[in-house]
Amino acid sequence: MKRFYSKLYIAFLFCFSAISGLGAQEIVPAERFFDSVSAQYGSVVDYRADLVITKGETVLEGVIYYKSPNLLRIDFSDPEEQVIVVNNENLMIYLPTQSVVMTQKLKKKSDTTLAVMASEKGLNLLSQGYSIGYLSSPTPEPLDETTDEQVVKLRLEWRTVDEGFRQIIMSVNGDNMIRRMEGITRDYDTVVFDFRNIRTNQNIPGSRFEYESPPNAYKMHNFLFDSEG
Repeated sequence: MKRFYSKLYIAFLFCFSAISGLGAQEIVPAERFFDSVSAQYGSVVDYRADLVITKGETVLEGVIYYKSPNLLRIDFSDPEEQVIVVNNENLMIYLPTQSVVMTQKLKKKSDTTLAVMASEKGLNLLSQGYSIGYLSSPTPEPLDETTDEQVVKLRLEWRTVDEGFRQIIMSVNGDNMIRRMEGITRDYDTVVFDFRNIRTNQNIPGSRFEYESPPNAYKMHNFLFDSEG
């Protein structure tokens, strides 16, 4: 009988150790999870998504197109006809209400605008400039209180004041795609980027990222900073 209980005890310890081992394997460190998201974007040639940008009471809506490695275009429906294009090293914003086209030659070491945030290159830059952890846990949770959509939430904290956001909350869906990015600016303003109906590898042509502004629009060059000479 003692031998039976001894064997039972050993079997219990073995099972407990095995279960504990499995549980430990399921806990993925935040940095590794972030790397898996970056790898997912590395396999994306192009994508399109419905985009909503919210800052305070201001809400912008449109469709975003991205093509690797650095082409991006947003066609806004609200405000109607507003356009943002990032084509190689140039940024262009058309504001139809003011009939103004703002262009910027981006610096070689500068990766501004939305182009780099939801891309492999952008995620790599974020991993260099931010410390990465889970917002609460690695367990999927609702995107917010209005939906049951499940996401994993990461919290990125800036390492230096040179970054554009103090903190970024990144919500990743079950396809390892970014569903929402919520950034806290240096001035403690909150900006939210929502990506919905994400469709990857759609064979988006390069011509999609070509844009000619109305000829009568006023042109403003290098509105962010002086270009490198």
